[in-house]
Amino acid sequence: MDTVKSQIKKFNQERDWDQFHSPENLAKSISIEAGELLECFQWDNNFNKEDVCSELADVMTYCILLADKLNVEMEDIILQKLDISEKKYPVDKSKGVSTKYDKL
Repeated sequence: MDTVKSQIKKFNQERDWDQFHSPENLAKSISIEAGELLECFQWDNNFNKEDVCSELADVMTYCILLADKLNVEMEDIILQKLDISEKKYPVDKSKGVSTKYDKL
């Protein structure tokens, strides 16, 4: 991920776009791009993989930028959240079901 992060930062620095990348704006951009990703599946499961990958890359890029702006490591926060989710969703209660943790 270090190579990806540095390439994204370089891309933005060359264009002087960091000035637009407040945490609020990045969070909005994640939501907007996630909506565009969802649009790929709007009417059925007959999706264009190239379009999906392009939108997914946009979502992930903004997530990387937001993590950087917040000065957190994506790997760390993902692993922390996974640890919390493992406690909320023990295998013996949640395996094979989509029930929310407070209803298990």
